Amino acid sequence: MKRLLASVILFSTVSACGSSVGGAGQAGSASAASDAVTAVPEPKTAVPQIVAEYPHDAKAYTQGLLWADGGFYESTGEYGESSLRFVEPATGKVGRKVTLPERYFGEGLALVGDSLLYQLTWQEQRCFVYRKSDFRQVGVFAYSGEGWGLTSDRTGDSLYMSDGSSWVRVLDPADFSQRRRFQVRDHNGPVTEINELEWIGDRLWANLYLTDRIAVIDPATGYVTHYIDCSALETRIAHRRGTDVLNGIAHDPATGRIFLTGKNWDKLFEIEVGL
Repeated sequence: MKRLLASVILFSTVSACGSSVGGAGQAGSASAASDAVTAVPEPKTAVPQIVAEYPHDAKAYTQGLLWADGGFYESTGEYGESSLRFVEPATGKVGRKVTLPERYFGEGLALVGDSLLYQLTWQEQRCFVYRKSDFRQVGVFAYSGEGWGLTSDRTGDSLYMSDGSSWVRVLDPADFSQRRRFQVRDHNGPVTEINELEWIGDRLWANLYLTDRIAVIDPATGYVTHYIDCSALETRIAHRRGTDVLNGIAHDPATGRIFLTGKNWDKLFEIEVGL
């Protein structure tokens, strides 16, 4: 997400195994029963296998990544440097690009249907809509709060949006209205710093900001079912800053291939992982 966070997100953790304190006798028992919280299973840990490496623009502060048309569509951030681009996998060459005005910080990216790209902005509360064929802007939506990650589900009927908290919004692509939202949790409580998103199979994959882990989320419950430990990838790139972290997940549904990169990383990786 950002280089420096402007605020600290405060949250309260609800213990799944804690006891409720209520009144005496039956009243206390009834209160305890009504306040009971379903225990969240502890997520499993998986380690990916690197299948291939591809070049990646080390100047690209990757915020959103997706696969379509035989290549990568990528949203990059930083004020004065934000862009939407199409990248050729074999060479890392940018084949098409549009630069955002300097007042916008580019964020998550999603493909809706086969023709429209939706690009979030960080604090500017705007989502730009582009025609995929030529990057012509054809719409804009307003929303409240910050924009971090964005992806569409398998059918393209809904968008999933993160804002750095433990909450994920489910949006209508037609007007960007909120249909519902859910909180992401593991066995320890709410999971925050949810960043770039990608829909893979029937799960939502999420980069966790400033970590080398990906959370695999069941969108029906909000529970994290797996954590993917990607620390080995960072040993194979050239580092420069503390915020050059893992960020960017792309999936090719036709082949099942999964790709990962990071902010200002000089490589993009194809991986395999058993969940």
